[in-house]
Amino acid sequence: MGAEEIKKDMDITSWPSDLAYEQWVALPVFGARPSARYKHAAAVADEKLYITGGSRNGRYLSDIQAFDLRSLTWSSLKLEIDPSADKSEDSGLQEVLPGISDHSMIKWEYKLLLLGGHSKKSSDAMIVNALLVVHFINLETHVCGVLETSGKIPVARGGHSVTLVGSKLIVFGGEDRSRKLLNDVHVLDLQTMTWSVVEAMQTPPAPRFDHSAAVHSERYLLIFGGCSHSIFFNDLHVLDLHTMEWSQPQVQGDLVSPRAGHAGISIDEMWYIVGGGDNNNGCPETLALNMSKLVWSTLTTLKERHPLASEGLSICSAIIDGGKYLVAFGGYNGKYNNEVFVMKLKPRDLSHPKIFQSPAAAAAAASVTAAYALAKSENLDFPQIIDLNFNGVENNVPKKDINLEINAIKEEKVVLESSIDEARAENSRLREKIEELKSNHTELSKELQSVQSQLISERSRCFKLEAQIAELQKMLESLESIENEVQILRRQKSALEQEMEVSSTQQQGSGGVWRWIAGGT
Repeated sequence: MGAEEIKKDMDITSWPSDLAYEQWVALPVFGARPSARYKHAAAVADEKLYITGGSRNGRYLSDIQAFDLRSLTWSSLKLEIDPSADKSEDSGLQEVLPGISDHSMIKWEYKLLLLGGHSKKSSDAMIVNALLVVHFINLETHVCGVLETSGKIPVARGGHSVTLVGSKLIVFGGEDRSRKLLNDVHVLDLQTMTWSVVEAMQTPPAPRFDHSAAVHSERYLLIFGGCSHSIFFNDLHVLDLHTMEWSQPQVQGDLVSPRAGHAGISIDEMWYIVGGGDNNNGCPETLALNMSKLVWSTLTTLKERHPLASEGLSICSAIIDGGKYLVAFGGYNGKYNNEVFVMKLKPRDLSHPKIFQSPAAAAAAASVTAAYALAKSENLDFPQIIDLNFNGVENNVPKKDINLEINAIKEEKVVLESSIDEARAENSRLREKIEELKSNHTELSKELQSVQSQLISERSRCFKLEAQIAELQKMLESLESIENEVQILRRQKSALEQEMEVSSTQQQGSGGVWRWIAGGT
């Protein structure tokens, strides 16, 4: 199903309620539009879509634009440099907003935070001293500047991912200024503005850039797709932020093609993926990953060369009149785009949310349950469990929390059993469908064999007819030669008759033979 367009003569205050579910719609724009671009960054705040930077025809952009989702109009924000900035620092830091591309932007409280990106100027604030710098834009005062951070600051990079977990930003992967591919993990605590490096266990994802990332249940970091300098990925990796272990779980559902430059946004337990490509073809489908069940599904598929089948586009989520919407902008698929597309999402039943568990988390939950059962059977006091939380601080967990955990596991068991019953019913339906398809296949095979035998007999007839036609052609050719010979004989006969007639006339004029005899005597 392709995207539609809202008519400009409609009542713009009612457009959210007029949309069909899970269908992309191009919003009309009243007034001027910003420059078309790709590899920009976007975020939604207070029913406004903000976009910053990006590139177009090799030129890096430095503007910030806002699209009002109510009035459907664009406006350009006029920024001011933070007056409290240290004027003695590098003059590059005094630039209002440097031209950048392939960066990330996160809304935090009343600010937009910009991290990383590529720039043509080595002195730009984003990459000063080849370290990742956090730029901020205050949405209330329109003041911008650089946030001072400390700790183990990561190297500057672009094409990375940034996800918000509570009050922490998680940065993964990307490509540094020398085009070195990265797969490291860094955490920025926004309350202390301190960077730390995550030393994760197990096998991490291959180094990559232009991937997407999401966080589920405030605990699991999911990494999907992206590319190296020669390979495009469609794999899914999960980092448990409690145990700091990587895993690559099996996924089910629709097949997903490799891609990079796509855009992703998570809403509740669903992760929506739009666009991307492999430098040859854009990806026209809009995907949804159920992060609890790890099942891929395709929401909609657009036409080829659609603006959303692009690389370097952005996608955000917005809540308008209680409804949830996807908002996409920009991208490049042979043509730069500056349209705004929205998709209205179906309401989902979240009364019994599923709990995703990585292999390591599942093993940990099983060991907790077994230990508790053993302690209870032996009338022992259950020891206080040491839980390494995200900060790495040890917390003592009382028994009542263990009971809550066990109750949660029991509820999860009931939900899983219900899911298994549903899966069995679905399998039964699928088996019936398969049997029906097999029956149809048998009938079609018989019909095919009948048609094939008819074709063989018809082919034999064709061969015989072709042989007869060849003989007739030979006969025709011989008849033509005979006719030519007859024509030649006719002409010879005609010439002979003319000669005989001339000879007869000459004889009559000279007295003929008898006259010659008489003259001789």
